[in-house]
Amino acid sequence: MKLVECPRDAWQGLPKAIPAEVKADYLRVLIETGFKHIDAVSFVSPAAIPQMADSEQVLEYLDPPDDVDIIGIVVNAKGAERAIATGAVSTLGFPYSISPEFLRRNQHQTPEESLEALETIGEAAYKAGLETVVYISMAFGNPYNDPWDADELLSACELLTDSGITQISLADTVGLATPQQIEELAGSVLRGLDPDTELGVHLHARPEDVAAKIAAAYRAGCRRFDMAIGGLGGCPFAQDALVGNIATELALAELERLGAALPPLRPLDGLLAATAAIRQKFGLPVQ
Repeated sequence: MKLVECPRDAWQGLPKAIPAEVKADYLRVLIETGFKHIDAVSFVSPAAIPQMADSEQVLEYLDPPDDVDIIGIVVNAKGAERAIATGAVSTLGFPYSISPEFLRRNQHQTPEESLEALETIGEAAYKAGLETVVYISMAFGNPYNDPWDADELLSACELLTDSGITQISLADTVGLATPQQIEELAGSVLRGLDPDTELGVHLHARPEDVAAKIAAAYRAGCRRFDMAIGGLGGCPFAQDALVGNIATELALAELERLGAALPPLRPLDGLLAATAAIRQKFGLPVQ
């Protein structure tokens, strides 16, 4: 079982800048709690994601231990160079999609340009001894009326694995997927891929829907789950109404109920309090 905690996704849409020291302190607590895989930073244009403009400084303050996998999101060669130069990032994360409109909104790329960028990033990661994970955004459908079907998704996954990608995460970027769709689609993709491919899910859901969605992915055979303490976050380029990440505390409770072999973690009380404080201080005021 691989749990990927995603503070980067939780923070990137918050309107007020979180100081680098606050981010580093929070990441340090995540590590002390026992999280070994953290989607911590991104290396993209500061104009696009102002909240992530200080990623190098955050990692310098953090100085993560060698046994913690720090994921840095990149969308082009320049971002990959920045991530590699930190010496702290161990996995480059690349957002791909079968929705052309999402790619245009998220990273100003066509599908063809996106694949070219991924090839360049993959080569850079390989030369630097880093891993690469590809997120297929809008994997379960999209709000733009772009064509979508399960066969197209499976073809995209096969294309990625044929190019050497061994870690893929299916992202329900706007929380559209039903539990039935998650179970059927993830199961279909898993059956169609090489057994050595690690398939995960990066789901977004309202609190009342978390358990059913997690259970569906688990039944399908997924053993890699992205999540964020408190369910904070949502992609700012996806649509106007953000649906938060799967809440870690709810996901863990459901996985434990299902009998999953979870990694050892300390109590989440401190992280929940820190997340609430960040939401209150750097988020939108509660109406």
